[in-house]
Amino acid sequence: MAVPYGFRFDCGRTCLDLVATAGAGPAAGELLTGPAPLAAWLAGAAVVPPGAPLDGVDARWVARFRALRELLGRVVRAELLGRAAASDLAELNSAAAAPPPAVHLVRGPDGALAGALAAPPDCAGLLAAVARDAVALLADPVARGRLRQCAGCSLVYLDTSRGRRRRWCSSEVCGNRARVARHRRRTGRSA
Repeated sequence: MAVPYGFRFDCGRTCLDLVATAGAGPAAGELLTGPAPLAAWLAGAAVVPPGAPLDGVDARWVARFRALRELLGRVVRAELLGRAAASDLAELNSAAAAPPPAVHLVRGPDGALAGALAAPPDCAGLLAAVARDAVALLADPVARGRLRQCAGCSLVYLDTSRGRRRRWCSSEVCGNRARVARHRRRTGRSA
């Protein structure tokens, strides 16, 4: 199944997947270009349950999610290098403070239980859900120690590989590019 709008959901955490929508790495260019792409990202990243109504998504939501994405990128990259600025941490904590949307169980037509939103979500609640994911990630020393920056691009991902030696955000994309480049250097062929 093709991922809509070129989104990536392979960074290991929802907050990192939001940072990847800046078009870093193999996907060049802005991916949150409007309300429809943001709604698709929210559903694809499982910030909302499947089929949740996202009628309220508008240009203001897009601007607020882009601002959170920029903040998350600064904080995560700063933590990789040492320490995030206190002002950025305060801003992240503020974003995480709103109550996230309530999810309750419903029985689907096939009889299976599924999650559904108790009410239409508001932007602050959805931003809080993503911000809380970042807070949980950065507050966990083990998870924070698994943060890596791709050797082939600028994406940050959570290294969950067995030996914790993963080098690329995606072996199929950046890893393959590195292997092809190495092969071309060895054989003397150019692109």
